[in-house]
Amino acid sequence: MKDFFEALRIQRWDDHRYYHHCRINQSLHFLSAMAFVVAYVLLFIDPPLAALLAWLVSMTSRQAGHFFFEPLGYDEVNQATQAFKEDIKVGYNLRRKVVLLSVWALLPLMIFLNPGLFGLLPMHEDFYGFLRAVGYAWLYLGAGALLFRTLHLFILQDAQTGLVWMTKILTDPFHDIYLYHKAPLHLLRGQRFAHQDAQVSR
Repeated sequence: MKDFFEALRIQRWDDHRYYHHCRINQSLHFLSAMAFVVAYVLLFIDPPLAALLAWLVSMTSRQAGHFFFEPLGYDEVNQATQAFKEDIKVGYNLRRKVVLLSVWALLPLMIFLNPGLFGLLPMHEDFYGFLRAVGYAWLYLGAGALLFRTLHLFILQDAQTGLVWMTKILTDPFHDIYLYHKAPLHLLRGQRFAHQDAQVSR
């Protein structure tokens, strides 16, 4: 267990230092984390509603921070290129996220054109039913993406790496609240980047 928690600490530290320089990104992660915590509670009450909240608020705010606000040039703080960081990313790097988000965006259209999606989802007769069907689809997508990458890491590296990453993803909302709860205050003070050296070109 000591090795497991040390590996978890390293994955969290690498994720933070490589991908969270911008205070706007950190603030969006704080918003995302709070919404995810609510979604976790809703998961036991209304799973499709939990998935709608998780994807529409948590995931969109979180990924907007990465795609639109985080510096994508050479990382002076860590002396690393963007290509290097993308190659060593344990979880979903930006390229993999584009694929995942493309599937996410296409699912509502597929459900609209094919209600029930070949019997995989509840049939809908009105907009409310459509939203719930989308919620179920996004819930399955999220669970599938988590399990797929975990098993992929089993093959690429080892079982511990995969299990550590899955644990990191599931506990990220709580850890992000701890890490980034002061980020909005830093932004109000005009501090856009966590470190002055992090102001790299995009």
